[in-house]
Amino acid sequence: MADAPVAIEILRHPDRWSPPPAAVLALVGDEPFLAGRMLLLLRDRLVPDDADRSWAWREFDGDQIEDARDVFDEVATVPLFGDATRVAVVRGADPFVTRCRPALEALAAAPRGARGVVVLVVKSLPSNTRLAKALAAAGGIVDLAVPQRADLAAWVRQWASSHHRLALEPATAERLLERLGRDLGQVDQVLRRVAAARAADAGAVRPEEIDDVAGSAQERSAWGMVDDAASGDAGKALAALADLLAAGESPVALLAQSATSLRRLATAARILAPPPGAARPPSFDEALKRAGVAAWPKALAQAREALQQLGRQRALRLPQALADLDRALKGEASRGLRARLALERLVCMMARETPPGRVAGPQRGAAPADHPGDRP
Repeated sequence: MADAPVAIEILRHPDRWSPPPAAVLALVGDEPFLAGRMLLLLRDRLVPDDADRSWAWREFDGDQIEDARDVFDEVATVPLFGDATRVAVVRGADPFVTRCRPALEALAAAPRGARGVVVLVVKSLPSNTRLAKALAAAGGIVDLAVPQRADLAAWVRQWASSHHRLALEPATAERLLERLGRDLGQVDQVLRRVAAARAADAGAVRPEEIDDVAGSAQERSAWGMVDDAASGDAGKALAALADLLAAGESPVALLAQSATSLRRLATAARILAPPPGAARPPSFDEALKRAGVAAWPKALAQAREALQQLGRQRALRLPQALADLDRALKGEASRGLRARLALERLVCMMARETPPGRVAGPQRGAAPADHPGDRP
């Protein structure tokens, strides 16, 4: 929804936003956390008095609506007392929209008047449909998608401060996103746990505190396995992999958790070995930061050691190895011992081939050296 307001920006400054005077509103996208927060904001704006919410705010499941008139009658009834706006929320409304498109188009195109509001929570709403055009003309669409170029680290810091009274160091927000990706619901849950465990005057949250609470116990074990594999400790990584598989962890899920970190190493290797004539990054750590590694000392040190251990050629081969493994796990090696063997091959590809020694500090702008195993 190119021209629609974006939920993540509305929630950054909720006091600056008011619902449009439309008879139908659509929250469009597949981000449940943003959908939930937008519904809470709409309820606060349209039905501000708690005493009115029992009759003025009704929610329906789009898959279980037997008679669509139940929804439309809800918002057509004018309250005798009180000034709250009657709201009918249809969650998972895609099938409801398909069934009731003509009625919704007529309702969206007409002035709201004294009627209430139908709020549709849908995964998609093609912009070339008459309903989408009518809603867009009335300002009745809110986009739940997280823009690819959004500064999520800044958003997380602001959200932590305004909703959880937490001050996050910039590297802490980056660490959260590195561990949890763009799943804002999980990010919010971690912030809740951190806030509950800390004293109010404990100061800014440091990145290392995140590793103790982010993700489930199995997810934390998976992240440790990836760190061990990238650092070349194949024995420890293989033992962790065996434990995770024995605990019922999905091989595909383990690959997904591994891929993000390993692709960052491959990206850093490309940055450090640019084509002829291209500018080199000012430093090794700068290349890692550009690749998406969290900018705090421990994360940079781990990534630096892993990249030096892998060597340029093996690091550059990681994306193809991950793609091959993904195809295998969704094909001939989808389960059992074959899936385990496929994952073990990836770990062994990254194994340290020389005795571990002290890692020397890299030259400024120097690319990681070829690993002995990379040379013919």
